[in-house]
Formats: sequence, C-alpha cells, structure tokens
Amino acid sequence: MSALNASDALMVGQPGWRERFARRIDRWMTSPGLNRMATASPLTRWLVRRRSARLFDLMAGFVHSQVLLACVRLKLFDLVLVAPRSADELAIQCRLPTDSLQRLLDSAVALHLLERRGAGRYGLGRLGAPVASHAGIRDMVEHNAVLFQDLQDPLALLRHPHQAHMHRYWPYTPGSADTPPAPAPQEQFERYSALMATSQRFVIDELLTSYHFADHRRVLDVGGGLGGWVCALAEAQPHLRLQLFDLPPVAALAHEQVQRRGLSDRVTTHGGSFTQDALPRGADLVTLVRVAHDHSDATVRQLLRAIFETLPLGGTLLLAEPMAQASGHPDPSDPYFHFYLLAMGAGRLRTPQELSELIASVGFTHIERIPNRMPLHAQLLLARKARGFPLTSATCVTFS
Repeated sequence: MSALNASDALMVGQPGWRERFARRIDRWMTSPGLNRMATASPLTRWLVRRRSARLFDLMAGFVHSQVLLACVRLKLFDLVLVAPRSADELAIQCRLPTDSLQRLLDSAVALHLLERRGAGRYGLGRLGAPVASHAGIRDMVEHNAVLFQDLQDPLALLRHPHQAHMHRYWPYTPGSADTPPAPAPQEQFERYSALMATSQRFVIDELLTSYHFADHRRVLDVGGGLGGWVCALAEAQPHLRLQLFDLPPVAALAHEQVQRRGLSDRVTTHGGSFTQDALPRGADLVTLVRVAHDHSDATVRQLLRAIFETLPLGGTLLLAEPMAQASGHPDPSDPYFHFYLLAMGAGRLRTPQELSELIASVGFTHIERIPNRMPLHAQLLLARKARGFPLTSATCVTFS
C-alpha cells in the first residue's frame, strides 16, 4: 500500500497537538533565516548570544576539565595558597617554560580557578579555593582522567562498556560473559578504597547534619570502605555502637583505620560479600552510602532484601547517594554519572522514585526523602521495616 488508511493511522497513532507544535518549533529553531533575523534584532540578539555561548561551553568542556587537571597535577592551587606568585616564579617551581605555563594560567583565570593579583601575581580564584581545601576534590579530578581516557571514543564506550579502563579500576564490578573478573590484587583494593575515603567527606557532612541518630543504638554500614563514615559517626554520636561490612580485603584495611582512631571498643569490622554472605545482625539502623548506584537493579534488590532480613521489626534503612532528577527535569550533573557508571560497567543513576520502588519491593515501608543542603553530593532516602511483611499496599512514599 502506498498510504496508510484511517484504521492504520489510528493503530500507529497520530501525533497530538503538542508533538505537532514541537515539530514546528524544531523547524523554526533550525531555520537559517530565523537565526539571521534573531541575530539582527536587538530584542532577540541576547538570546542567540546566550545559546551560542552555552553551546560553545559544551564543546569546550573537555578543555576546561583538562585545565583543572593540569592545575591539580602541578599543585598550582597549593603554591598560590602559600602566597600569590608570578608566572616566572610558578614556571620555575613547575619546571615548565613560562610561555607555556602562561597559557594555563590565563585559562585558569578565565575559569575562575585562579585570579590575578597585584604586581602580575596569581592567587586562588573562587572555584580554585575548594579544590585547594579538599583532598577529595583533587583525588576525583585526578581519577576522572581514567574516565576521560574512555570518553576519547564515546561510541566505542557505548558499544563495548566492559572494555573501558574505568571498568578495570574497580575490583568488584562484574566482567563480561566471556571474561569473568580475575581476583583483584591487594593494591587495587587499597587504591579504590583510598579514593572513596577522601571523596566521601562531603556525603559524611550531609548525613551528620541531615539526620538525627539519637534514637538508634547500633548501626551497620554496608559497603563501608575504609570506615570513614562509621568512624565519623562514632565520634559524633558517642552512644552508638557500629559495624562495618565490606569485602574482606577492604574490611581488613578498615580495621586498621578503626584502630588508629581509637574506636575498636565501639566499631567492629566484618569481611564478606553481600551477594554471597549473610550480613551481621543486631543493628537497628543500616546505612548504605554510595553503594546502590554502582550495581544493577537485580544486585541492588538482592542487597536490599538482605538488609531487610537482618533488621529487626521497626528497623531503619538510610540510603545516601547521587540520584537523577525526576523524569522530564534532568540535572546538568546527570550526564557525568550516566557515563561514569557506564564506564564502570555495573550500575546506573536512578531517580528517588526508582530507588523507592526497589526499596519497597523487598518489604520496606514509609519511604521518605530526607532534605539535605547539598543534594549534588548525595540525596537521602529513609525506609522502615514494619510489621506485616510484605506490606506493598501500605507502602508510603513521601518526597518533599
């Protein structure tokens, strides 16, 4: 048939007025004539300029990230924090030609990483200050170099994510069907655990200021890494006893950290895999900090079920991790997490609603969003184990 009849058109569906209007807008926005008219008019020129600037920022974004990486590797922020310095002084300390370094310094000024001071010297800019003050930011900037290596060919990453360099960085991500992961060496556990420890400080601050732990007596942190979170919680809440559960090599490193901080009498560490081993019992609160987004839905559901089973009636789950915005309202930070987790080879960025549905599917009820000051670092979800498992029909999901 050369054309669809009326019934065929109804079967495939005709576009509604919104779709037809959107298509008309697409044609207008891509019209060279309209662009010339908008550029010529003082009333609309600002809009064309703003759109062009934002598009250029997208195109130049990789260069911007490499300027930041170069500043971190040269320790420029540390050098100018001690005292503002000239380009010649910095060139000597960085062992670079002044002409070459000058390009980096001018770029860093344009990105507000540095700023010009008197007498031709450079000091910290408003975006360079947090990099200078937080080791976790510097470590993540350096770590992102692995991701950028994978993103040199984004189509190859999309087609073959399990071949990414980032995938080999993490010892607990699954291999492909043909090449299951080999046992990771101890230095690999030490490397990724150290990165997680330094970058976790922001989430720790969010948890300590956003949730009250006074009603709890024992806390189990699953996937606790080197113990930065449980140690910080132990120091902030002296009445708590705490347990940490992670892979055996990581739990051994955490045990050393707990001993160094003098908390062995209140913090115990347990080695195991939550996909194979039972979780320790006795806690009335389980925390899951930046763990779920590293894993598939099936693995997360398995973990949540294990947490549900280990908690007593009335027990609580507190989950903290980066989350996507609700459908239709994506955040500019979402693409970073989408591609990072793709290169990592396991998890995905989920909305609070998607996570709540996973939590509810294993029996948790009264799921709610806990407001926090900096949701970029992590958003918080709280859920409880009530009587009458499963109570799917009674599940309450609340978002503020």
